[in-house]
Amino acid sequence: MVQYLKTRFDVSFAALSDATRRGVLEQLGRSDASITDLAGRFHMTLTGMKKHVSVLEQAGLVVTEKVGRVRTCRLGKSGLEEEMAWIERYRQLWAARFDELDKIVAELKHEETENGRKTGD
Repeated sequence: MVQYLKTRFDVSFAALSDATRRGVLEQLGRSDASITDLAGRFHMTLTGMKKHVSVLEQAGLVVTEKVGRVRTCRLGKSGLEEEMAWIERYRQLWAARFDELDKIVAELKHEETENGRKTGD
């Protein structure tokens, strides 16, 4: 098995792979929230939500600040620009491949139509 070094992308994509964490990001995009508030919104224990927030923090997607007994979460500075650029490169690659496949299918259909007319004469 080939071993790869863990990259920032691995951490980001791992953080985004969970629906609850994506939901937390969506919620924090609307407004900052305490871990208690997030746990309540997602019907989770505080411990469970702390684990999700920790994963998001490690990826740079969320920043927390403790004031007194309340830990408030907000979106981090990582805007996922590098990840979006990586995805876009592959989207373009696949789009080009599908465009070429569409051309081949159109040519085959055209040939089929032409051959059908010649034999049907």
